[in-house]
Amino acid sequence: MERLYGRHAVHECLRAGRRAAHRLLIAEGARQSPTLRDIVTLAEGRRVRIETVQRQILDAISDHTHGVALEAADYPYASIEAILQLARERSEPPFILVLDTLQDPQNFGNLIRTADAVGAHGIIIAERRSVAVTPAVASASSGAVEHLLIARVVNLARALDELKQKDVWISALQDEPRAQDIYQADLHGALALVVGNEGDGVSRLLRDKSDFLLKLPMRGHIESLNASVAGAVALYEALRQRSRI
Repeated sequence: MERLYGRHAVHECLRAGRRAAHRLLIAEGARQSPTLRDIVTLAEGRRVRIETVQRQILDAISDHTHGVALEAADYPYASIEAILQLARERSEPPFILVLDTLQDPQNFGNLIRTADAVGAHGIIIAERRSVAVTPAVASASSGAVEHLLIARVVNLARALDELKQKDVWISALQDEPRAQDIYQADLHGALALVVGNEGDGVSRLLRDKSDFLLKLPMRGHIESLNASVAGAVALYEALRQRSRI
């Protein structure tokens, strides 16, 4: 069981209904808002026990609960096949984000939120040396994680091979000489975008598995962008091109 916190994360968990919810905790004197009223209504509709508790109890969970926490089941990871099936159900070419050993919860949460915003069918992460879907990630995503399929696999390289067998093109976001400018690359059709971690970028193995590399144009004095910012730019460029199909 996990304790989700923050009004958006709790609201979206209850709204999505993918996890079993057990107990809703609301701080004494919590500021009333439409979101909080919706949370209570959703909890009542799902017969979740609601308790008013001292604020110190929520403060012990996080400094960012905004007066609300929810005891719920662990995040339900999906399979790669489920992600591909969702694309088929929508009659769309697969659009998948692959994260290579991303370790910062805030970056992960931001990328989840962006992936949901652009209509990605899912995200693939590794079981080892990568951040998992934690309450901190759920909060950083503003609850978007509750609506997105995320597959957690043992081996990312084998996952890319599986996608390639399904005719999904693999692109890795990595600034090196052979990479294409993202605004000149063709991102139509079935696509998996690989974004690397905060320090080393995409690993050599996954770069070698990729069909092509992408880079963002940099005109200023710094050489790179934050992983979540770079990934967001790439996802939206892919959306722009896909919207013109």
